[in-house]
Order: sequence, then structure tokens, then C-alpha cells
Amino acid sequence: MATQISQIEVLARRHLVETTASFWSSPELTDITIAGIRDLWRDIVDLKQEHYLIHNITDVSLPSNSDHLLGVPIDVHKVYMIEPRDLSENGANHGLVFEPRDYNTSIFQRARSISPIEAVNDVIFYAIHSQGAPVGAPTILIAPQVTSSIPLAFSYVPTLGSMTKDSIVPIPGEADNALKAWTIAYARAKETEDRVPDAGWLSIYASEKAHLMQSLGLRQYQAPSYTQAIYEEYW
Repeated sequence: MATQISQIEVLARRHLVETTASFWSSPELTDITIAGIRDLWRDIVDLKQEHYLIHNITDVSLPSNSDHLLGVPIDVHKVYMIEPRDLSENGANHGLVFEPRDYNTSIFQRARSISPIEAVNDVIFYAIHSQGAPVGAPTILIAPQVTSSIPLAFSYVPTLGSMTKDSIVPIPGEADNALKAWTIAYARAKETEDRVPDAGWLSIYASEKAHLMQSLGLRQYQAPSYTQAIYEEYW
């Protein structure tokens, strides 16, 4: 069953020994819980297990005679894969590959210097620039340019975006206990003169977070997570 942010607030309020919202307001607890969600999200994204991967096949394209992609979503955090939407053998862009390169490399510079190409059985290099989300869509520069527009499949990891008390907690792996501990720790800071979060509850949060990260560390077990050594079968 999906958990709403407001449900986390209720659990935290019980531990704060407050039956009515007289000291910690609901908006205040909502903001604290959302901050905890964002803290967990940063570590989950770093696991590189594609929990938040989006495959966009409607918005992004490479226009003809252009040095950058068009229609890049505004919530892009990390680019995962760029490829033509039509990968069929008889498609207009058969064999075309997009490869990431630093903009200042000599290979990117050479690619920028050539005339637009027919995008078949070739390589297009790309480099990601500007801040990206939440400021706005990143600029994805490309080289060489192409003679005709290419519809693209664009796979990426998004930022979380805005959330409210009615939002579903977007953290996989049963994160309620971790978020409850985070919320209580930072809410208790309101009770102290120096406004420092409660060390005991932060310790509980750290423990819950560690268990959560461990449980999310590997998503599939169909194939073994090791490789066979060279000539191993001959021993």
C-alpha cells in the first residue's frame, strides 16, 4: 500500500506526544518530511539501479542543422541513454549511435568542424551543459550536425519535483521508518535553544537509511553479478 506524506506526519506526531497541531504545524512537518525524502532520493539515485528511470519517446528530437537537442524535459537529473526512436534495419537512422564526450575534447572539436551528415551508420557525440533541473532543462550539445531531423528516444533520471502532504512517498523499499525518524529528529530541533536536530533520532534515521540502501542495492538476480575468468572452464 502506498504511503502519503501526511501519514508519515501522523506517525511522527504520535512520537512527539502531540495530539493536536498546536506546536508543530502540518505544513512545518510536511516540509521536514519532504527534506528527508530528498535526502534518501540522493543516495538511491547514486545506487544506479534505475529506480526512477523514464523512457521518453515523444518529446525529444535533433533538428536538422542544429547543434543541440530540442524538447529536452525540464526535470532531467541524469541522462541515461539517447538513441533514434526507430532502430529497425530499414529505418531512416539505422546504425546511428549517440556517444557522450566532453565538449572540449579534440574529437568533439573535429566533429563540430565538419558539414552536416546523413544520420545513418555513424556516430553523433553529445555533451550536457547548463545547470539542469530544478533550474530548467539542460542544454545537450551535439556534433556533427545532421541534414534531416531525427526523432529520439531519451532515457533519463528525473528530479523529484514539488510535493505536498497529499503526495505519495516516492521512495522504494518501505522507507516509512526512516522518514519518521528524520521528521522527529528535525521537529525536535524546535524545542532546543540552538535548533539542532535530535541526535538520537538522527542515529535511528542513519540506521534505517543504511538498511534501506542495502535492500535496494541489487534489483535483479536472474543473472549472476560476477564474471567468469578467462580460461576458467579449462581448470
